[in-house]
Amino acid sequence: MQQVKIFKSIDTELGDLESQINSWISENKANIVSIHGNISPQAGKHGVQGSFSAADVFVIILYEA
Repeated sequence: MQQVKIFKSIDTELGDLESQINSWISENKANIVSIHGNISPQAGKHGVQGSFSAADVFVIILYEA
């Protein structure tokens, strides 16, 4: 049976997200079918360019249970 696991973080914490995903895969001995991710477009406060804010990142893992 295929199932989905979703991880969410921000772009300034990609190393932590990677560790979390790798740990989950190891602990669950997940048979990965596919992994897809997305980073939201960055915009400054109130859409003003030049000020940096963290972008949302999410990863969707499709796996066999």
